[in-house]
Amino acid sequence: MRGNVNNTGDHPRTAAADAGIDIDSVQVRLGRHRALDGVSGRFEPGSLTAVLGPNGAGKSTLLNVIAGLVRPSGGRVSCPARRQRRLAYLRQQTEFDRDFPLTVAELAALGLWPRIGAWRGLSVEDAGKVVDALDFVGLAASMHRRIGELSVGQIRRAFFARVMLEDAAVILLDEPFAAIDAATIETLLALITTWHREGRTIVAVMHDIDQARRHFPSALLLARRPIAWGATETVLTQDALARAAAA
Repeated sequence: MRGNVNNTGDHPRTAAADAGIDIDSVQVRLGRHRALDGVSGRFEPGSLTAVLGPNGAGKSTLLNVIAGLVRPSGGRVSCPARRQRRLAYLRQQTEFDRDFPLTVAELAALGLWPRIGAWRGLSVEDAGKVVDALDFVGLAASMHRRIGELSVGQIRRAFFARVMLEDAAVILLDEPFAAIDAATIETLLALITTWHREGRTIVAVMHDIDQARRHFPSALLLARRPIAWGATETVLTQDALARAAAA
């Protein structure tokens, strides 16, 4: 099934033409396991899409392919924002070493690397941007603390601040709300809504179906191949969910 939905609405665009993602017959094999099998579709510029499906459905693999971290066994992905270094990827929390000796401010400032480089110091203006991003996610008072001292929710907020500073046209989020409190989820959902209004393309892997229905205008239901892809109310039906569970 091919997905093609445009839910950009009337909000301004940050990167119209270069923020789309085209996926054409993508297959991925991980050893003997077929993680993705013939995925085709398009994430329109400025769209906000939830990717759902059972465990092992290939959701994280799809984001890795879009980000260029996994090479497809077949098919192709076109993502101009990735070539232009305007793609931000928030990976799963479990893939991050909390013992790494970084402060909260240093973690957030990593979002500026694509623009300023790894070895250049922060200007006064850049340092101000770091403070503003941490303030937005409620971490300005913790900016000098080591990341290992923070709760899971606070760490997640710090990563969102980093993504804010990347100023990306395409934002990939892999289980952004896993294992965090309700207040943090509401803060991060507000930030995602702001990004959407700015015209950024957002693709988020998630498990909470009700959350997807409330906050994401489009959805992709995946079970190694698309079961349904389009407007959320037409995708997350009981019939489609049953077919995904049985695939």
